[in-house]
Amino acid sequence: MKTARLLALLGLLLTLVPAGLFALGLLAEGPMKLALLGGTILWFAAAPRWLGDTGD
Repeated sequence: MKTARLLALLGLLLTLVPAGLFALGLLAEGPMKLALLGGTILWFAAAPRWLGDTGD
């Protein structure tokens, strides 16, 4: 489940970093929204697999 963990963390970064860049004026609204959408979809697809992993 290392892949799920990596994808979930990537999705989380895609929901946090673009918002910060937008707040600093380094990213326009359109690309920010697209990155947030992609990150949200990736997070909700990968996080349940990562967090549901019992380590067996």
